[in-house]
Amino acid sequence: MPNLVLPPRRGLLLASVLGLSAACSRARVEEDELVPPEVVAMPAAFSPAGERALPDAWWQEFGDQELNALVEQAIEGNFDLAVAWQRLDAARALIDREAAVFTPELDLEADFESRRPGGGDGESFGLGLAAFYEVDLWGRFDSLVAAQQYRARASLADYRAGALSLSAEVTRTWYRLLEARAQRSLLTEQIETNEKVLQLIQARVGIGQVRGVDILRQRQLIESTRARRIDAETRVEVLEHLLAVLLGQAPQEGIEVEAAELPTLPQLPPLPATGIPAELVRRRPDLEAAYLELQAADAEVAAAVSARYPRLSLSASLSTTDQGADEIFEDWLRRLAANLVLPLIDGELRDAEISRNQAIAGQRLYEYGQATLLSFQEVEDALVLERKQRERIASLEEQQRLAERTYDQLRSEYFNGLADYIDVLTTLTDLQETRRDLVSARLALVEARIALYRALAGGFPTFRERES
Repeated sequence: MPNLVLPPRRGLLLASVLGLSAACSRARVEEDELVPPEVVAMPAAFSPAGERALPDAWWQEFGDQELNALVEQAIEGNFDLAVAWQRLDAARALIDREAAVFTPELDLEADFESRRPGGGDGESFGLGLAAFYEVDLWGRFDSLVAAQQYRARASLADYRAGALSLSAEVTRTWYRLLEARAQRSLLTEQIETNEKVLQLIQARVGIGQVRGVDILRQRQLIESTRARRIDAETRVEVLEHLLAVLLGQAPQEGIEVEAAELPTLPQLPPLPATGIPAELVRRRPDLEAAYLELQAADAEVAAAVSARYPRLSLSASLSTTDQGADEIFEDWLRRLAANLVLPLIDGELRDAEISRNQAIAGQRLYEYGQATLLSFQEVEDALVLERKQRERIASLEEQQRLAERTYDQLRSEYFNGLADYIDVLTTLTDLQETRRDLVSARLALVEARIALYRALAGGFPTFRERES
């Protein structure tokens, strides 16, 4: 398991998570108060990369205006992201609900009674005010409010992480769509090429220079290529549906983009600077959310500990009652009381609640540590994937060059009666497959860069944050 490095800060020590946190009061949470700790041993640096800092709107690095418009549309229209914003609103409302305990309760009471014959004829009126306030002697209410404040901030971080994930999903889907369209166009060209070869073979069958089985094999290749084109057409439509839903549209509506019939994947800019792992931990919104959930859990441990101590409540009332409405304000009864309650026997209810909250805090601690390690892995994986994918593309390009030369030579020999058709067919099949693999490999390279941008990126302001 990872070597946990636990800095000596209240709310972060594993000892406090396990029950040694005896602090029973907590100040209100300030926005700039938290500095995420080094929960795991931080590596000194990531693998070598570039030097240019990654902008917040990382997708703009591809220089694709259509993509930029799609991401903006998704941020505004995606329903999952709107749900995350509503969760934030709900979390903020919970802060107000918990903070209501700091305001004394004041109730107005009024009653009217009419007595009928047999019980004495007459009417009575009553009017009163009742106030109640529980003094936060040990900081229990402060801790509960702080827990909700941490959770509200975690909800905001979750929203930002959701916006980041959405931008990555839109970018990935867009370039998969471009690759599917490119494959469809390439397969159409290959079908046309294969049909031209078939015509040449048929022309030579009549003069007895080739066998009839060669025609069957060539037709089989044509049908196989057509089946592949059907698969590509299916992928195009499915990806268009997915992209429409990401934008908050019905899949039947499609998407409005001005893409060429044979779209091309982008040329990648130089690698961005990866920075140091400690900076990544402070930058990523998902890690911020995990840390804030840890802080919220620790605040609830403090609240549970405070619940074991005496509670002091104050109450006051002012009331009047009389036989007639015109005399109701003449005589008033005033009462002021203080109530001190010390828990004695509760069947270990409060101790069990402390243990439960300690276990939750320990869970949040290790979740944060795991999320931190995974963020490091995502960066390193993306760097390796891009490096190896470039090597694979270079190999495929060399394979394509050799396959083209081999096919040209064997095709010439075949039509001159010097080679068997099966050799030509095998080489043609390999050449066409290599070309398709090359398109897929270029998509994989783009996806590796998207993964790197996603792993390194922090949050970016959305229109909801600006408007609120």
